[in-house]
Amino acid sequence: MICVASSLIDAHIFASPEINDAARAIDDGVPEVAVARLQRLVDALPKEQARDAKEKLAEALIAAKRPADALHILDDPTLRDSASARFFRAQALVELNRFEDALALYRQVAASPGPQQRPAAFGTAEMLRALGRMDEAIRQYRTLETDSRFGVSARLRGAEILIAKGESALAKRALDQAQAKTTPDKRQKRLLRGWLELLNQQPEKAIRLLDSLVKKPEGASHETAMAALFAIADAHLQMNAPESGDDYLEDFIERYPNDVELPRVFAKLDQLYRSERRPPRHELEKWSRDLAQPRRGLARWYLAQSDWQAGRREGAVRLFEEIRKAMHPALAPAMLQYAQLLLDTGKPEEALTVLREVESYRVDAKTSQQINFEIGRALYACGQFSEASGRFEHLAAGAPEFTHLALLNASLGWLRANDQHRLDFDTKELATTGDTGAEAELLSEKGLAAARRNDKNAASMLEDFLRRFPSHSGAAAAHLALAEIAYHSAPPKLDQAAKSLAAARAANPSETVAEDADYFAIWLADAAGADSDRVIAAASDFLRAHPKSDLAKDIRLKLAETHFRQQDFANAQTQFELLAQETGASPLTEKALFLAAQSATATMTSRSSDRALELLAQVVKLNGEFRWAARNEQAAIERRLGKPQEAQLLYDEVLKSDARGAEKREALCGKADTFFEQANTETSNLPQAVILYDQLANEAANQPHWRNQALFKKGICLEKESDRDGALSTFYRVLEFNPEPGRAPEFFWFYKAGFNAARLLEDQQKWESAAAIYDKLVLAKGPRSDEARDRLSQLRLEHFLWH
Repeated sequence: MICVASSLIDAHIFASPEINDAARAIDDGVPEVAVARLQRLVDALPKEQARDAKEKLAEALIAAKRPADALHILDDPTLRDSASARFFRAQALVELNRFEDALALYRQVAASPGPQQRPAAFGTAEMLRALGRMDEAIRQYRTLETDSRFGVSARLRGAEILIAKGESALAKRALDQAQAKTTPDKRQKRLLRGWLELLNQQPEKAIRLLDSLVKKPEGASHETAMAALFAIADAHLQMNAPESGDDYLEDFIERYPNDVELPRVFAKLDQLYRSERRPPRHELEKWSRDLAQPRRGLARWYLAQSDWQAGRREGAVRLFEEIRKAMHPALAPAMLQYAQLLLDTGKPEEALTVLREVESYRVDAKTSQQINFEIGRALYACGQFSEASGRFEHLAAGAPEFTHLALLNASLGWLRANDQHRLDFDTKELATTGDTGAEAELLSEKGLAAARRNDKNAASMLEDFLRRFPSHSGAAAAHLALAEIAYHSAPPKLDQAAKSLAAARAANPSETVAEDADYFAIWLADAAGADSDRVIAAASDFLRAHPKSDLAKDIRLKLAETHFRQQDFANAQTQFELLAQETGASPLTEKALFLAAQSATATMTSRSSDRALELLAQVVKLNGEFRWAARNEQAAIERRLGKPQEAQLLYDEVLKSDARGAEKREALCGKADTFFEQANTETSNLPQAVILYDQLANEAANQPHWRNQALFKKGICLEKESDRDGALSTFYRVLEFNPEPGRAPEFFWFYKAGFNAARLLEDQQKWESAAAIYDKLVLAKGPRSDEARDRLSQLRLEHFLWH
């Protein structure tokens, strides 16, 4: 478990009250807000104070997991002589895994007296350990063994290194000398004792030590708990008892469905499953139906691998399609398998899209070669033959295990690209191997290429191929090509076409060839003058067998036309509609009319919407109390009917009128909502929506319902514009609002803003900041406080956020 525990090292700087106030959100656990506030202060303060603000800003950026931005701030010439700035620079470099650079800076700071000297000395040891310079690291840790703050951690780190080096006796001595006092240190020491027992081939003792770290991880760091979990699994493998070991992993996955280490846990669980006599599936199947991610996606991945290996391709495709939405770099092998299945089921464009995504991930050389091979296959299937052949040739030259197959595929690509020179070169290379399979593949492809060009020699070429290689996998495609040649001949040879079609269906066709054969059968039946029932049956069979086919629209049109010719108008109408779907004067009187219109609107049909508009028009004509409320309702209906311009005119009419404040606020909000809704097709409307929401928030500064609603919706707009920092800061403004004394608090938009702010932070895996937000929601003591408290407890358990 070699890692850099930079969280042990911190150093605070002293600054003016104004700067400290802006930076308070760091201590609140929401450094992102501190970043935004300090950035504004840096530009506003005098030079000397701005220097302190920049150091605080760097600290906040590091806490917000933005080390590159922190380094940019620390490049300021005014900070070059600051020990605090050098310390923060080292911290930022650690986050970027630039351990050599961080080591040099830690050493500089540790060489001079000051508040950062001892933290920097510990940082020096950490960097030596991260760089694999273990003997130097041990010596550095020993200089800190008597330090009141870092002494215990230094001894534990030294013991860990000794265990990794296999020096059991020295490690035991170091552990005995480490007098752990805090709960995290005690838990870490227990882990190391468990490792020591494993090193001494005592798995039962190791399990007894590690069991509590896994089952009751309170007080242990996430890193410690994970290391204990994997050590217990290894102990059970050492005991040849994987059936008992998998219980710990299954329990962890059940309790922590979102843990960042879940891919490693699933991989270890798979290792234990494969060591069992009968690998179980029931837990994976249960998790695959769960809503929690990434647990659901990982479970489906391993189920899909099982189905792939068992030949259950349709099930595997379904599982991979379900997990694609939850893409993660650790799932690159899963996406590679997914692309292979897409290619095998005739979806090369989708496969190529997946492979392009996977190609951008950092993977090992073998996986990279496999990705390149599959990209070549996908390019070929998409008709990009020259690009595919070029990629295959490059792969053949650089990956010996792919040379033969890559050369064959390159030859097929040059054939389809009509590049005879490159085809001859690669064919000669293949000839030296004496592989008859390559010869058959090339002969088949030449005949099919000739058929696509309407070459007069295509039929003889295909017949020659079938005589020489009657059992080849390409036989079905060759028979189908002969059927199409007979169909299109002049005059058509329909009997010969029918015989060749039957031969194609009998030759174990691939899914793609089978689909093409079923499609061809419909037109052949129609051309042969068969009765309409046979055409209808053939078309219906196709739609049942290939409901997702790109040809389905043509077939449904054919089916509808055939029903029409039979004067079966009901079925014709059904098919045409399916095709369309597949291709989307007293105050009481006034109040009664207004409520009737609202009732009609609630039924959500076009006829009832028209009726609602008629009723609201009558309300407006009465020119009474509900006139402007009716205009707002009309605008809302027009929005639902997809008429934003009409809605805007109605809202403008209200805003320019003598309507009451509440009605004008509703119109202003509705107008902003309309711009936001239009942003689904035209994102340039988002800035206008933001302006209007800002206007509403300012005008309704003492109206919590409208102010908080406006700020929440502004935050949603900013998020849609990919300004996640701005969205977070805007949501946070809702949480900071203090209503006037005696006024009832507004909870609906308050909680929506809070949960959205927490979601943004969780999406960025900033668990501590998210926890701080949930804590605010709990303290509000509103109707969703219990929900926030539950999420806060879950977050602390899942990510070991103990205070």
